[in-house]
Amino acid sequence: MTAYEVMVVFKPQLEEEELANAISRLEETIKNINGEIAQKDQWGKRRLAYEIAGFNEGYYLLLQTKLPKTEVQELDRVLKISDEVIRHMIVKLDT
Repeated sequence: MTAYEVMVVFKPQLEEEELANAISRLEETIKNINGEIAQKDQWGKRRLAYEIAGFNEGYYLLLQTKLPKTEVQELDRVLKISDEVIRHMIVKLDT
């Protein structure tokens, strides 16, 4: 498995319960594709550097994960179709 860093920005108007549900669905998705979450860091609501889809703020989540190389595209697909996600980025870490 390969180490990845996953940054996700969620919509700012989400209630705490909705945000918790979106994060748990993301964690379940990672586990369902045989991945592991090494570290989870919730940065909270932050101002965006520039407007994205009409939003000036977003909830930031940073995950350190280990995923099979073949499943990274599946995680990317799930994040793209998620209504709660404004933007995401998956970066392979040098180990």
